[in-house]
Amino acid sequence: MIKVVVTGAAGRMGREVVRAVSRTPGMTVAGAVDLGHNGEDAGSHAGIGPLGVVVRPDLVNVLEETRAEVMVDFTTASAAVQNIRDAIECRVRPVVGTTGIPPEELQELGRLSREKGVGGVIAPNFAIGAVLMMHFAGIAARYLPAAEVIELHHNQKIDAPSGTALKTAEIIAANRGDATSEDGTQVVKLDGARGGTLSDIRIHSIRLPGLVAHQEVIFGGLGQTLSIRHDSISRESFMPGVIMGIKKVMELREIVFGLDKLIF
Repeated sequence: MIKVVVTGAAGRMGREVVRAVSRTPGMTVAGAVDLGHNGEDAGSHAGIGPLGVVVRPDLVNVLEETRAEVMVDFTTASAAVQNIRDAIECRVRPVVGTTGIPPEELQELGRLSREKGVGGVIAPNFAIGAVLMMHFAGIAARYLPAAEVIELHHNQKIDAPSGTALKTAEIIAANRGDATSEDGTQVVKLDGARGGTLSDIRIHSIRLPGLVAHQEVIFGGLGQTLSIRHDSISRESFMPGVIMGIKKVMELREIVFGLDKLIF
C-alpha cells in the first residue's frame, strides 16, 4: 500500500487528488497538508466522506509521522520548491504538478534528488492527452516548422504562459532544426497583440471563467494548416496521469521532468 501525502489538499486540484488516491487500489491518503482548513477531515472537504485524515499545515511533521512514501503537490511555485526539498530530505518521493517553478530551482531540485537517491516526477501537465498533443506537435514540427501556440485557462491561473505551452514551444523548436517561421508583421497597434515568443515561436495566453485547461498548436505550410488541440474539460482529466506518477515514481532514483518520461 503506497502511503500518499497530498499538499494543497484543500485546493481544487488537491481535493481531486484526495478523491483519486482514495479510490485507487494499492494506495491510500496518509496525510493532507494545507495552510487553510486546518483540522478538517480531508475526505469530507473533498466531498467523499470522512477518511480519518486531518488537514494540517506542518508538512515535515506529517511526512515523518505518516511514514509517507509519496508526496503529491499542487500548490504554488513559491511553496512547491520548499515542499519538494522537504520531501526529498525526508526521503519521500515528490509527484508535482505545480507550474511556474524557475528553471534554476528545477536544476537544484534535480541535483538534490540525485544526491539523495530519491526519485520524483515534476510535470507541467498530468493529462495524458496533453502529453500526446506535445508529442504529436514535435513530429509535425519536422515537416511544418511555422507554428503558433494558443493556450486557454481559467481566470484564476496565476502564471502565463502555461508550463505546457512553454514545454510545447521547446519541443517544436528542438524538432524543426534550423528552420524558422517568417513573420511579416511590421506594425503592432497594441502591445502584446502577437503574443510572447520562445525560440521564435509565438505563444498566446487566454484567461476566462468557464475554462479549465486547453491548448491548440497551429502549424502552417504551403497551401495548408494543421491544428493539434487538447481540452481538459474537468480536473478529473489529470488524475490518470497523477496515479501513473505515484506508481512509477516508486521505481525512480532521481527526479524526471515531464510525464512523457513515464510514457514513451
